[in-house]
This record gives sequence, structure tokens and C-alpha cells, in this order.
Amino acid sequence: MNLVVLQNWLDNASFAILFLTMLVYWGGAAFPNLPYLAALGTAGMAIANLGIATLLGARWIEAGYFPLSNLYESLFFLTWGITAVHLIAENSSRSRLVGVATAPVAMAITAFATMTLPSQMQASEPLVPALKSNWLMMHVSVMMLSYSALMVGSLLAIAFLIVTRGQNIQLQGSSVGTGGYRSNGYRLHKATELISQPPDPAVENNGFSRFETSSNGNGNGNTAVLNLVTTPESPGVASAEPLSPQRLSLAETLDNISYRIIGLGFPLLTIGIIAGGVWANEAWGSYWSWDPKETWALITWLVFAAYLHARITRGWQGRRPAILASTGLLVVWVCYLGVNLLGKGLHSYGWFF
Repeated sequence: MNLVVLQNWLDNASFAILFLTMLVYWGGAAFPNLPYLAALGTAGMAIANLGIATLLGARWIEAGYFPLSNLYESLFFLTWGITAVHLIAENSSRSRLVGVATAPVAMAITAFATMTLPSQMQASEPLVPALKSNWLMMHVSVMMLSYSALMVGSLLAIAFLIVTRGQNIQLQGSSVGTGGYRSNGYRLHKATELISQPPDPAVENNGFSRFETSSNGNGNGNTAVLNLVTTPESPGVASAEPLSPQRLSLAETLDNISYRIIGLGFPLLTIGIIAGGVWANEAWGSYWSWDPKETWALITWLVFAAYLHARITRGWQGRRPAILASTGLLVVWVCYLGVNLLGKGLHSYGWFF
């Protein structure tokens, strides 16, 4: 089969599969009692990932170089990275809401690459001299993978804000830093210790307070029983309706997986920037020239460095880091696409306005 024909078929097929997968994930969120939709959505993402990988492989064989030389190729590589990170995140979280957030973005990127870019930008062309280097694979591929991970992590942070309705909730997951909320409200007592009354709750936990007694009701005093009571509201103070336990559990899952995916993308971004500096010195004689792409890559690095610093060192959790990560999604898009489309520079091979 002609490789060009195969590529044209695969890019359209990838768009169609991702569109159907998006509908499956949205249907699964609307009708959670249909369990087969979750498996069907995962299968759709895996098929799209494999199809895009085949497209990029055919492109590599046809052109003779790693397919990251123009905007069309980088868009499909970005989509492949998003689908790959999606599969990792979904397998780790076991939540179909991951696909609700990531599938529309992956579908939109393939639609933009397939239907919006002019045909001359989709065709393979000989590499310009600056790109004829082994650093093309090292630098650009690592940067694109970091963009994919950071985008997925940011999308999950937005999903967290939607699930929690923007409320500032207390989390008990393992993604909280050294200064964060780690107490789960439990107090351990010896089996023989008598408790005349429940201890005062130390902290408020999403509208609920947790404490336990020292007996299981059978009088053996060996098993603690968890009692869940609501914390009374202060008179005259309006408060949001407490979230259901299901929403709280989902919010903790989204927060945790978002933090971990961003924690994966940040070191990739760091390695990619360092590799880009070495390649820039080799190609242009300077490690850093304050090109628009370089400047926005630094801004992206600072935003997500602030996110990780706030979580690990300052103990931020819940709404505040999610808002910061959501801001990071916009910064990543400006760094990746906005700089190429809205201005010229040393990295502007994707510019067409």
C-alpha cells in the first residue's frame, strides 16, 4: 500500500475513532449503570493510540527522519502522547472521568491537524539544515511528551474543580505535601481504655467529622467502630452543600492522579529544555537566545515548578493547586501552539499566518 494513502486513511480514521470514543465516555458519565461503556472507551483510546503510532511510523519510513519536523506531525505526536498518558492515568485511577476530560482534547487536536491545516503543511518535506541533527528526536520528542503529560494533568485538575464545584475541600490522599492535611480524623485507643464521650474533632473534613468508639457493640472492646456525624454550622454563616461521599472519593482520585501525572511531565519538560539548550548551542552558537518559544518554555517550567513547590513544600491541596494547574494548561498551549501561530522566531516552522 502507498504510504501516503495509508497516512491519509489513518489520520481520518483516528479522528473518527476519537470522536466515537468521546461520545462513549460522555455516555458512560451520563449513564454510569452501563459498565461496558468504560471498557469500550478504553479500547477506543488504545485503538486510536495504535493508529496514530502506525501513522507516525509510516511517515518516518516515507520521509526518512523522525516525524516531528512540522506542525502536522507534531500535532499527531502530541495526540499520541495524550492518549498514552490517558491510558496510564485511567489504569491508575480506575475512573472513567479521565476520558471525559481527555478524549475531547485529543479529538479536537486530530480534527485541527486533519481538517484545518492546508495540504502543503501536511506533506512531508526535506528537513531544513537546523533540523538535520540527532537532537531532533531527543529534544522535540521529550518536549512533546512533557506537553502531553502536563495537559492531561491540568485537564484532570479542571475535572477536580468541576467535581468539587470549586469548594475548598480537605483531602486525605497520598498526594499532599509535608505541610498539608494528612490527618484522617482517627484516634487510636487501647482496647481496655474507656471513652466516656467522643473526643472533639480536631479538624473539619468536608462538612463531616470522624471519630470512633472503643467497642464494637459486642462488648469485647477489640474493634473500633467509625461513627460519622455532621459538624454543625455556625449561626448566620452560609455554606455550600456538603459533597456526597462519592464525589469526595472521586475528587481525591482526580487530585492524586493529576498531581502524579504533572509530576511525570515536569522532569520531562526540564530534560527537554536542557536538551534544547545544548542543541541551540550546537546549531546557533548560543545556549539561550530569548526566542519566544524559549521564553514561554521557561514560563511553563516556572508555573509547574510553582505548582509542585506549593504542594510538596507549602502543603497546598485541593482547590488552590488545581487552579494553578488549570492556568498551566493555557500556558502550555501558548508555548506549544500560540508562539508558532502568532509570531515568528527560531522555532516558527509551524507558522502559517
